[in-house]
This record gives sequence, structure tokens and C-alpha cells, in this order.
Amino acid sequence: MELELRQSYLKNKTIETIYFGGGTPSILSKSEIKSILDSISNIYKIKENAEITLECNPDDLTKNKLIALKEVGINRLSIGVQSFVDADLKFMNRSHNATQSESCIQMAQQVGFNNITIDLIYGLPNQSLADWKKNLNKMFALDIPHFSSYALTIEEKTVLKHLVEQKKIIPLKDEIVIEQFNILMELAQQKGFVHYEISNFGKAGFYSKHNTSYWKNKHYLGVGPSAHSFNGNSRSWNVSSNKQYIQKIKKGEDYFETEKLSISQQYNEYVFTSLRTIWGANLEIIKERFGKQIHFLKEIKKWERKKNIKKCKNTYTLTKSGKIFADAIASDLFIVD
Repeated sequence: MELELRQSYLKNKTIETIYFGGGTPSILSKSEIKSILDSISNIYKIKENAEITLECNPDDLTKNKLIALKEVGINRLSIGVQSFVDADLKFMNRSHNATQSESCIQMAQQVGFNNITIDLIYGLPNQSLADWKKNLNKMFALDIPHFSSYALTIEEKTVLKHLVEQKKIIPLKDEIVIEQFNILMELAQQKGFVHYEISNFGKAGFYSKHNTSYWKNKHYLGVGPSAHSFNGNSRSWNVSSNKQYIQKIKKGEDYFETEKLSISQQYNEYVFTSLRTIWGANLEIIKERFGKQIHFLKEIKKWERKKNIKKCKNTYTLTKSGKIFADAIASDLFIVD
């Protein structure tokens, strides 16, 4: 129903990527996935060989499930591995173990999925540099073409935050987390991966087209509870409650909020996302789209002097050392209205 209601949002654009993500979409049956894909193809023109990704957990996947996903048109899997070390998985309260992760990746490859991405977490308490290297080498041995890697973050109002405050868990020192990030960059490069976004590594031809669209400020429509949409000028987000979402759509009530983005907000988003990638922030785009080139040039200078930013023609990208300071650099470049 929402796809029907929002069909004008992308204004007859050809759909290049479809992403089933957030929550655990792998619990959907083959017929349920087919019905969603059919609705999309009835409303939009879908590009031939569009990237269609489904997020899943290692313990959700059986051989029959993988065959069904392939048959229905899923051509990319994002598997929530997080670690190949059982102690790490136990700490993160995951329901799968390392053996399940490894076997489900191998099973997906046997079924014919060659476009697989996984995620790995570093910066875990008690995670030594040796443990982190083992984790990475286990992944490289599985010969997958893409992965994402994130440092553990301690969010407010979480059990982890509470345990840290009680000193029952001691967070890893920043210097060790930075060293883990450096190891990650170095080993990935040795194995032929391109570090094309701060947290993402892909072999040639296997970058995430969907996530790259976010980083390149392309327009997208999100459907379902909590989903976000972006059309260049505004951002909208759906109500997060499943129950409210269903009730409001059925009754024809407003189920999402919209924020019109000021020129400064659009500039901030462009700078934040583009600087995280190998494509960088382009001064001409900053000038033509936002008229903020003077502010950008003034604020970027100190990071250039520190050799955290490099300039090629009119494009600015992070250096290897600059990737550690990505958020701080972007924050310096922001404009607050």
C-alpha cells in the first residue's frame, strides 16, 4: 500500500537498487518477497540487472532458503556475521556462532551467490590485535568480494552503557581501536580490496551500489516502519511503531514526517557523506549547488596542513591518516544556521 501511495516520490526515475534491510527481512517467505518486488516493478521501471540486496543473519539461512531467495531475484546478500570469534558473538548477544557464519557463507556461494557482503565489529573489550587479525584472515579465506567494518559504539540508554558505567566492562583504549583500524586498512589493501568508504571495502565491480547512492546524494524512497526517504530538497521518515504504521496507512492518515532541508543542511550532508568516500568533495559542486565554497576553503586549510586531506584538481579526499579524523573534519566544515 505504501508503494502505491508514494509512487510519485521518485518521479518516474528508473530503480537501480532495491534493499531489504533493517530488522530481519530474511524471515519473509519467498512469496512475500515476490509480492513486494512485483509491486515495485508494477509501479516503477527497474533497471536490468538491478542490485537487489537482502540482509540476513547466519542462523536464518538454510540451503532451501538460499535457493528460494535466488529464484525470487535476490542477487546480493548482506550477512550479519559481526565476528568469527565465538567469545565476541557471546558478548554481542548474537544467536549464531562462528561455525554457522562460515558454513552459511560457503552454502550461499555453492547456491550461486557471488555478491556477498558481511559486517565485522572491532573495538570490542578484550579484543587483542592478534584476535582482530585472525578475524580478518578468516574472512579473507572465505573469498567474499565486499565487507563493512565498524568500531563498537557505546550508545546512551543501553545495557552496554550501564555495564561500562558500573565498571563491569572496560572499553578498549582509543589507541588500540585506532591500531585495529590501521590493521584493517593495511590487510584489506594487501588482499585487493578498495577502501572506498570509511567503513566499506570492496573488490573491483563489487562496491555496494545501494549504499554508494546514499553517499553520492542520490534520491531514494524508503518504505516500511522507520524507513527514511530523500529527494534532494527534503527528508522524510516513517513512524517507527509497526502497529501505528499499519493503522495510519489503512486509515489514510499521515504516517511520516518531512523536513525541508536548508541550503546549509544540504551542504552539510554533501560534505559529510562525500568526504567519507574515495570520490571526495568537489569544490565546483559546493560552489554551484550551495554557494559555500569560501567557507569550505577556509575551514579545510588546517586539515590540509596536517596532511589529513589531499587535493587533486578541485576534489578533496581524506588521506589514510585523515580517515581516523573523518567526523572531526566534517564537523569543522559544517555550517550551523
